[in-house]
This record gives sequence, C-alpha cells and structure tokens, in this order.
Amino acid sequence: MSYLLIGNISALICDDCIEPLSHARIRVYLPDTRYPAANSKGIFSDLQPLSAKEVLMKADRLLAEATLDEQGNFTLSWRQEHLFTEPLELDLCLDTLPGKTGIRQPRNFHLCTAVLHWKRSINGYIGAYAYVVPSAIWNSIQGDAGAWVITGTVKQRRETGNDQPPLRVEAFNALSGKRIGTTFTNEYGRYTLRFSRKDLYHGNLQPIRQGRRHMGPDVYFRIYNNEKLVLSENESHAASPERQDLPPCSCVNLVYRPSVVKWASGHIQGWIHEMKVLSGKSRKKREQLHLSNALF
Repeated sequence: MSYLLIGNISALICDDCIEPLSHARIRVYLPDTRYPAANSKGIFSDLQPLSAKEVLMKADRLLAEATLDEQGNFTLSWRQEHLFTEPLELDLCLDTLPGKTGIRQPRNFHLCTAVLHWKRSINGYIGAYAYVVPSAIWNSIQGDAGAWVITGTVKQRRETGNDQPPLRVEAFNALSGKRIGTTFTNEYGRYTLRFSRKDLYHGNLQPIRQGRRHMGPDVYFRIYNNEKLVLSENESHAASPERQDLPPCSCVNLVYRPSVVKWASGHIQGWIHEMKVLSGKSRKKREQLHLSNALF
C-alpha cells in the first residue's frame, strides 16, 4: 500500500504577512507504540522543540523525509504496511532560516501526532497537511537564531493612479549608523528585509542599554526610485517608540511623497521666471525715466 502526503509549512511574520519555510525539512514517523495515548495531541498542536537525542531515538521509526520548496510546499511518499487509522508523528527541521540569516544549526521541532485524513485512490492513499507557525513562536525562533525580518508596505502619500515601480528600500541602525539591509518592493509595494545580529554593528562591540529586551536596532529608512531619493529619514525618525529595539519579526509601513522634488523644482523655476519679469519691468521703468530726464 502506498501513501502520498502533500502540504505546506509557513510562518507568520505579522498579522498580514506570511512567509514559506523554504528549504526546511519535514519528517514523518510511525507512532511510538509504547505511548499511544500520550502522543496524540492533535493536528493543530504548537511546535515543541526537540533535542538532538530525541531526534536520534526515533530514527528507527522514520517513514519518509522531504525538503520544502521555495513556496514551502512538500510531497512525501512511502510504501509501508500501515493502517490509515493509526496516528503519525510529523517533525520539522530548520537548518537555516528563510534568507539564510542568523546562526546556521539544526533546529528540530515536533509538529503533531495525529490521525491524518486519507482519501483512497487507485494507487493508495492521499493525504494533506498544512501548518502556519504563529507569529509569537516564529518571533522566538528568529530571536534565538539572532535573525531579524522587517516587512511592510511602501505607499505614496497621494495616489497618482499609475503603477508604482519597484523601489529600493534601505534600512539603517541609528545606534551604529550602519546600513543593515537593502531590498526591493514587489508589485504590491511590499518589502521584506532580512539581516543577522552581526549586521547591526561595526565590529564585535555593541552598545548595551537598559531595558532593551530584543537587543534589536533602532531603524530609519531611505527609499530610492532607481537612483532618485524619494524618502530620506535620519536618526531622529528612529527615536519614535515603534522604531526602537525592533523585535526579530517586525512590520514597518512607509509613506513617501513623490511630488516633493517635482514641486520644489517647479517652484524654483516659477520664482526665477517671476524674478526675470520683475527685473524686465524695473529696467523698462529706468529707461523711461532716463528718457524723460533727457527731454527736460
């Protein structure tokens, strides 16, 4: 009898942004017959960390293992005498985080022990499984790895009705003045920027301040349309509470005014034109005065 299990594993960065756990590994195990009741926690149980010893001790029960693709999708298949009414164990291994930030090391988690829903087909049984890591848990995993991800949308203050081109977003740490990352917006104006703890400061020294829970950056941004600067923030923008000591998973939305430079240049050109007109009128008055004096 053959079994085919398909599914997707993703994580919540924030309430409106989800990211696939690309290149993570998912494993399926036969249940531990010594503890049949204790292990059945349900298909929607939270991630439980596993030690290397715990992973090693269940190696003889491994049915199949697969690597998630760029979208977090996976396909697992195995041939085994196994009742579809029996529970299976599903584990997740994160050797690297999305974007390959943070410390690289195996991080093993127990996903669930549950009886999956199987559908009979010509070749065997087909089942599906999907899981989204809650933002609080994903924030903790990122923090333990020394990794950060900032996401958000970039919008114009006044909508022009035209499609927004890809914009380059640069983030800076006000504590060190160091640029910590660069990325581009997608077709929806969303950006996702990733960096590691080593990217926050120059050298190995980092300032320690009282009450900083996450040891994260105080951020400010610059945005470019091609090479044209459309938003220029500085250290003062990083002084606001929502920009200080950013947690490992953060959402920062940005707004820029694309017409500022255009308006300023138009204003200057108009001012120059007015000065020319006034200058021409003054010169004409002087010529008329000189002519009248010559007549008398």
